[in-house]
Amino acid sequence: MPSPSRRNAVSSWQEVDPQMSSAGQSAQGAPVSNRYSSYVLGLLFVVYVFNFIDRQVLSILLPSIKEEMEVSDTYMGFLTGPAFVLFYTFAGIPIARFADRTSRRSVIALGLVVWTAMTAASGLVRSFWQLAAARVGVGIGEAAGSPPAHSLLADYFPPERRATALSIYGAGVYLGVAAAYLGGGYIGHHFGWRTVYLVIGLAGFPLAALVRFTIRELPRGYSDAGAAGREEAVSLGQALRALASNRSFILVMLATSVMSLSGYGVLTWGATFLMRVHDMGMVEVGVWLGLAIGITGGLGAYLGGRWADAMGRRDRRWYVWLPALELALAVPFVAGFVLLESRIGALLCFVPFHLLASMYLGPMLSTIQNLVVPRMRATASAVNLFVVNLVGLGVGPLLMGFLNDRLAADYGQEAIRWSMLFVGIVGGGSSFLFYAAGRNLREDLDAALRAVDQDS
Repeated sequence: MPSPSRRNAVSSWQEVDPQMSSAGQSAQGAPVSNRYSSYVLGLLFVVYVFNFIDRQVLSILLPSIKEEMEVSDTYMGFLTGPAFVLFYTFAGIPIARFADRTSRRSVIALGLVVWTAMTAASGLVRSFWQLAAARVGVGIGEAAGSPPAHSLLADYFPPERRATALSIYGAGVYLGVAAAYLGGGYIGHHFGWRTVYLVIGLAGFPLAALVRFTIRELPRGYSDAGAAGREEAVSLGQALRALASNRSFILVMLATSVMSLSGYGVLTWGATFLMRVHDMGMVEVGVWLGLAIGITGGLGAYLGGRWADAMGRRDRRWYVWLPALELALAVPFVAGFVLLESRIGALLCFVPFHLLASMYLGPMLSTIQNLVVPRMRATASAVNLFVVNLVGLGVGPLLMGFLNDRLAADYGQEAIRWSMLFVGIVGGGSSFLFYAAGRNLREDLDAALRAVDQDS
């Protein structure tokens, strides 16, 4: 188990190492207060909300864009998946390596400027391939969002509070998706899909200024006692070898990948499913899914982090056991959402499904951060996101679109029901992988703590 000193935040300011200072990062002369840490968490949460609004608003706009562009479901699956995810994932690791060596707040702010500009540009396109190119730009910009934010938050919050903090940050996924459905559905219905992109794109620029000029760049390891600013940079080769040899990291990453394949498939095509199978309109779908995703996703992410931190104090394996239990319980509800003929029944099943499916996020994010030394945190996050998004966002929506087209000859509008059932049930496999990660978790967490001790 970690030593008592390891389990408490550093109470006094540590000087930034020369490498950080030369990169333009400044140490403040006073300790970081809980209020200011909460402000940073809140601001990064809002940035993450916009990250997912800009990424996922396409889901509610799919039917309108498909009609105007006159393309198939497979093409739309390409637009929601590979057009975004290939560049998002491949840009993520070099950007995270840069963030591990320089100012993380500046990396986040610059990425925010890029992805909001490309979101706004999506409303000005005149062809499918121009829209695909704008999606590429959104992907590259958003690659600069989460890895540096995860690393920053790990420095603002000590290990015993980290899952809760990262679960609050992660809840931005669900509020962002909810806002995309609610706002995108309403604006798209009344003013057209192009106006949606222009409005949400331009709204992100003020946030970039707040991130750059109001967030302090803390020394790496600030909340890991004795490690602040003392750790030397880790080469990419060293980082990848360390991650590849970490059994818990590999299993958590694989579990999250399987979960993401299912989750992105269901979320991306969920609105289209309700429109085709249950004859719901765009605004109606936006309200129902927006409220359900926003409330259950935010609540589930928060509860998952709180429960993991509480149970993890007794046994750290609960950081992976809890997601395993929650995701196993979610499978029957996703089946009910897809198979029930009643619109109300389907929506009522979606609520517990999404509540349970969102609880894994905080424990997963904190486990990734706790398994590595501070100078590797952005890189570890980027490697995890690389694999998770390549499998989840790259394959999930595209697979759904492909299956929809292939099954349409036999099932017509009902084809999407069977595609979604298959993809949804596949997500249940993540439960077994999370449970398996518990086998070596305590050993791997202790190894990370020893590595910090040796470097400090």
